[in-house]
Amino acid sequence: MFVQNRLTAWVEGVTSQIKLPLRLELWNGQKIDFSNDAPRVTIRLPQASAARYLLTPSLSNLGTAYVEGDIEVKGAAHDMINIVNALAKSTLKADGRLARIVRTFTHDRKKDAEAIRYHYDVSNEFYQQFLDPNMVYSCAYFERGDEDLETAQLKKIDHILTKIRVQPGQTLLDIGCGWGALAIRAASKYGARVVGITLSENQHALATERVKAAGLADRIEIRLQDYRDVRGTFDRITSVGMFEHVGLKHLPEYFGIINRLLAEDGVAMNHGITSTDPDNGETPYGGGEFIEKYVFPHGELAHIGAVLKAMQQGGLEAYDVENLRRHYARTTAIWTDNIESKADKAKELAGEKRFRIWHVYLAGCSYAFDQDWISLYQIVCGKAGRHPRGLPWSRDYMYEGQTRRV
Repeated sequence: MFVQNRLTAWVEGVTSQIKLPLRLELWNGQKIDFSNDAPRVTIRLPQASAARYLLTPSLSNLGTAYVEGDIEVKGAAHDMINIVNALAKSTLKADGRLARIVRTFTHDRKKDAEAIRYHYDVSNEFYQQFLDPNMVYSCAYFERGDEDLETAQLKKIDHILTKIRVQPGQTLLDIGCGWGALAIRAASKYGARVVGITLSENQHALATERVKAAGLADRIEIRLQDYRDVRGTFDRITSVGMFEHVGLKHLPEYFGIINRLLAEDGVAMNHGITSTDPDNGETPYGGGEFIEKYVFPHGELAHIGAVLKAMQQGGLEAYDVENLRRHYARTTAIWTDNIESKADKAKELAGEKRFRIWHVYLAGCSYAFDQDWISLYQIVCGKAGRHPRGLPWSRDYMYEGQTRRV
């Protein structure tokens, strides 16, 4: 009775501030609606002990309860995330332990490899359930805003390769090459000679297979290699969706390595997620805690200001900076719809728990990008004080004929 009284008082406190299309089903069969509207989300507490998650409804608490099966949630992921964030805002203070805290982690080759394999080596087929046919696991580029995912991902790759002016015969290093989409496009369409590196064994195997199938084994080499171990000089370097794993303290070193590998007149592109908190803080209300625990171990996001500072410390000069936050909000929204529409297959491939993690993670990312809690920047750069070969004076070259490219 004590728990139920506390829960009743909590519901009254929430509904006095906001009306939500939410139904709460208790362990004793009681049903509580948070508004007169038809519920879009139903949260069921199988036992009284599960009430503790709702009484302190941080994104970490509720996410953990859902993933671990301590509560049952029915509804579309986008509705779930909207309602959970509303519960957090109406109950918790966005400061103290639930603020946009900054946590740093120790990074070394062993820990970084383990973190990468935890996230990416689920199964290639699992990722195929929500990615585009080319399996591009990074922000798409919606040139007009109405493209389908496959088209937008190809436009993203072209946008990057056009920005850095890849020319036939040039050497390109793709740091964190994923399943090989950018490497294959760079070689087949732009005539580059490509080295792609990844720490994921699953990605390495499939990317190598795809390169061979495309008849490009003479122009593309896919390596299972840490970026810190790469040697040589490259005319162009791309890093897409990788530097989030580097660690805040190691960003100057990371950019210094890119500087070392880049030709004197070369051009590089860093494409990655950033924090919008000037102090490099995580998403609020425990969102960062959930991601660290279940999704990206040891992942750290820097503010764009910190990224540009670290880039300069690494001896690189930024030539162009573009914010694609809205593009990633749309990309992750599409991924969420895709995985939801193929839920049965995704659960079969990765298990119920792993499905739940990605289900709420993708929807949560879409919400976070939409709310400007996190962002996505593409930065074109080169060695500081040099004159990059073939880079025009204006931005016009980046956009000429893009619609005709796909």
